[in-house]
Amino acid sequence: MTAPILAVRGLTRRFGGLTAVNDVSFDLAPGEVLGLIGPNGAGKTTLFNLLVGLHKPTAGSIRLMAAEIAGLAPNRVARAGMTKTFQNVALFQESTVLDNVLTGGLLHDGVAAARLRAEAILDRVGLAAIAHKLAGDLSFPERARVEVARALCTRPAILLLDEVMAALTPVEMEAFLALVRSLRADGLTLIVVEHHMHAIMTLCDRILVLNFGGVIAEGAPHAVAHDPAVIEAYLGKAYAAGGAHA
Repeated sequence: MTAPILAVRGLTRRFGGLTAVNDVSFDLAPGEVLGLIGPNGAGKTTLFNLLVGLHKPTAGSIRLMAAEIAGLAPNRVARAGMTKTFQNVALFQESTVLDNVLTGGLLHDGVAAARLRAEAILDRVGLAAIAHKLAGDLSFPERARVEVARALCTRPAILLLDEVMAALTPVEMEAFLALVRSLRADGLTLIVVEHHMHAIMTLCDRILVLNFGGVIAEGAPHAVAHDPAVIEAYLGKAYAAGGAHA
């Protein structure tokens, strides 16, 4: 049996009297795409922030490729091989696409090497033609791809995608899904937070469902979509009746 690339055990984060993430445990296999869903306020963003070091856990363990990383600073987690995109994309508006992306490469390399890596990644994600365009002039789909490209420039073994498909049209979403599938085919392991259930159902191998900070279901997409607890807390009966087959 292949050892997990990520093993999370008993992960908990409290903010005063509020428990935002409560005793969450899961494994992630190399090359797997794990979906993370749940209602607003369920703890998804807090869990992501714990995984990449933006928050320190109150309790629990996070082992990345067998090394304990819980409580490490974000730059050390990124150097270890895990990084995330941000839901609210914040690019350097007066800098070019290339310069925005190469900032991710500075985690490991000098400017010259980071620039070469950024150029290769821009070609990989279909943005080479706009490498010298200012970030402030980009469309939303272009901004989303730049955010992914910048994260890829850090050389992640695991990439966490935080609602990168929000506000995309159906056509734009299908193009983005094709990109993510191609990254997975290259061997990248992913955790995806997304409210578009079509994206989650068609992209993910397995889904983890949070509610009130705790895991209420985990399993294959079809099984999770028909779980009574998930229907009650998040999907609703209308989705279970028809949308789960979309």
